[in-house]
Amino acid sequence: MTAEFPTVLTPDVDAGQAALLRQLTLTKPPGSLGRLEALSVWVSACQGLCPPRQFERARVVVFAGDHGVAQAGVSAFPPEVTAQMVANFAAGGAAINVLAEIAGAGVRVVDIAVDAEQTDDAVGRHRVRRASGNIAVEDALTAEQTEAAIAAGRAIADEEVDGGADLLIAGDMGIGNTTPATTLIAALTRSEPVAVIGRGTGIDDAGWARKASAIRDALYRARAVVADPVGLLRVCGGADLAAMAGFLAQAAIRRTPVLLDGVVVTAAALVAEELAPGARAWWQAGHRSTEPAHTLALQRLELEPIIDLGMRLGEGSGAAVALPVLRAAVATLASMATFDEAAVTGAPDATP
Repeated sequence: MTAEFPTVLTPDVDAGQAALLRQLTLTKPPGSLGRLEALSVWVSACQGLCPPRQFERARVVVFAGDHGVAQAGVSAFPPEVTAQMVANFAAGGAAINVLAEIAGAGVRVVDIAVDAEQTDDAVGRHRVRRASGNIAVEDALTAEQTEAAIAAGRAIADEEVDGGADLLIAGDMGIGNTTPATTLIAALTRSEPVAVIGRGTGIDDAGWARKASAIRDALYRARAVVADPVGLLRVCGGADLAAMAGFLAQAAIRRTPVLLDGVVVTAAALVAEELAPGARAWWQAGHRSTEPAHTLALQRLELEPIIDLGMRLGEGSGAAVALPVLRAAVATLASMATFDEAAVTGAPDATP
């Protein structure tokens, strides 16, 4: 089974080169702004414009979904928290709401597979099912549901880009979701469970052992589909992860930059890169979470996190904290004076 994506175009090389040359004309020693300079070049290439524009409509989309494996005691919180947090997002009371406001981004929550009655048409318009299956003993989704979830993620990306979004962040909410995320990463990086399993929301040793057992069983079941990204989402992923994969791949198709968040979103990104090769050129890693699997996934995608603050919340929170850094990169390239403009002598040679 395959999901058809058009060829991903690369960011604009000429705009990136122009940004590199412009960095040499600004009133500072070359390279003195460190990673900000590389980030500004990336934004210029994504926008096809030098100097780049400041982001005017950055958007966080939180994908909410429950997982049957949560019933196996792999999380420190009960499954009903997912639905409660969806209401909290909608009311503006979650960490991502606070952090996104500081970063100048809007927040949208979508119910992809929450294990509760659907009550809000706006939130649940793209809902695929009520909770995904327990991946330790059964497939997360049917083939039809997997395709529907990927299509939902693509449609959500299109809605946001068509609505004017110029930067996207995917967030996640789902009790137990680090278990399928870690399973996907382990499968795609050929890693042993004990090397990738973290503490999630704060599980104790017994919870860690239950999580390890569930992931080991899921990986055993996924052996036959490890080379098939859609099959992996069906067997050991979930509706929310499939929707995020579709969202991230479609963002690249739509030539829209993305800040990735933590382990769950980055697991979806690994699958998205398989679905739409080259999509990773349109992404930056917002942060590095404390989950061991996250570092492995970032290494596989060859992405270096912008910040590393020991965060492990999810929701898009780490990417939201990184967004002001990305804004700073854009501002310095676009708004700093050049040596000529400031009449400062000693400018380096900007000739290629």
